[in-house]
Amino acid sequence: MSKSIVLTLTGHDRVGIVEEVTDVFVRHGGNVEASRMSRLGGEFAILMLASLPDKEMSVFEKDLKRLRDEGYQITLLQTEDDHTKKYAGWLPYEIEVLGADHDGIIYQIAHHLAGQGINIENMDTRTAPAPMSGTPLFTMKAVVIVPPNLPFHQWSDALEYLGDKLNVSIKVEMVK
Repeated sequence: MSKSIVLTLTGHDRVGIVEEVTDVFVRHGGNVEASRMSRLGGEFAILMLASLPDKEMSVFEKDLKRLRDEGYQITLLQTEDDHTKKYAGWLPYEIEVLGADHDGIIYQIAHHLAGQGINIENMDTRTAPAPMSGTPLFTMKAVVIVPPNLPFHQWSDALEYLGDKLNVSIKVEMVK
């Protein structure tokens, strides 16, 4: 029998860290099913969904000790089995946001979505200097799932209005 786990790792970026983490999974018969990895500042972060045979779990955790001893923060969390049931019938949408960076954009959008009962499945944000002026530009891409009984225009029109207030453009499309 196999367990699905979410592993998070954060710590100083260095060459070989991804190879070391994935090697621990391979040595214990595990499989990485989905992952996100990124250098943020000088730190590196891994977020990974993986499966691992039940009988390997305790030895797997011991093999992560060496990385912990190097200062990496690692957490393991067994996933919930009822996630797909919980969100059955919910509709996926992609949201893109672009505009001049300022405080509170992520919070305001997340607040609006949560208030509508919309779940954020994933979100990537970044800032980069505008090509001509160097002004920091904010970009966000998110995939959300919307309750099937929530009318599209009810939440998307309000989200567009919020974009106007935040002085950012917001585009919403159904995920195909």
